[in-house]
Amino acid sequence: MPRIRLETDGPVVTVRLAHPPMNAFDTAQRRELATGVRRLAEDPAVRAVVLYGGERLFAAGADVKALAAMDPEEVRGWNRALQRTFDEVARLPVPVVAAVTGYALGGGLELALAADYRVAADDAVLGQPEVQLGIMPGSGGTQRLTRLIGPSRAKNLLMTGRRVGAEEALRLGLVDEVVPMAEVYETAVRYARRLAEGPAAALEAIKEAVDHGADTSLSTGLALERSLFTGVFGTPDATTGIQSFLEHGPGKARFSSDP
Repeated sequence: MPRIRLETDGPVVTVRLAHPPMNAFDTAQRRELATGVRRLAEDPAVRAVVLYGGERLFAAGADVKALAAMDPEEVRGWNRALQRTFDEVARLPVPVVAAVTGYALGGGLELALAADYRVAADDAVLGQPEVQLGIMPGSGGTQRLTRLIGPSRAKNLLMTGRRVGAEEALRLGLVDEVVPMAEVYETAVRYARRLAEGPAAALEAIKEAVDHGADTSLSTGLALERSLFTGVFGTPDATTGIQSFLEHGPGKARFSSDP
């Protein structure tokens, strides 16, 4: 049985984790995720992606039993591959929305952190509990979490391994929206569909400017922004958007170009 399913709804594709009971990441699921993400990155028809683990939970981390059987060199290779796969999720050229139900722990939270926006169920539980096993996050947890909520708050979660509920996660900035469990997936898809209707090249450029600019000095980030701004100005979507604004006012343009 496949452990990753790609479910297409027009320009929005859901990446569905399907490895019951806990969607724990093992080598097979990691490989399937990597293959699926590469397909999405190369498909110009894909305009937004939703990450979803199902109604009961998002993902409860890595397969600890499998990790325990590895020697340090095997762990290094396994971790490098998982980190690379999550980075490919983060670098998708389209908006990525995580629909978080149930538990998002360890590697599960690290996958959600690779998204651009996170919708969580009101009873969701999130955390990086690796320190309780005498180890640490290795697939983006220390880096993306810090960039998202700040060093002090990130260290608190990482060093204690404590779990947080949805409302605290919202206050921390760990998630962006909290809704009833039954509404999580539809809320995420609705937001993804809204973004999918936008100008593809501009959305890709905005994502690149924010993600890469944050890792540089302000002057370098501004130079990146200037270059990307100039690039999108020559796209068909820019022509459509500007003409629509001049003729009909803001917010009425309909975009259709490929990125």
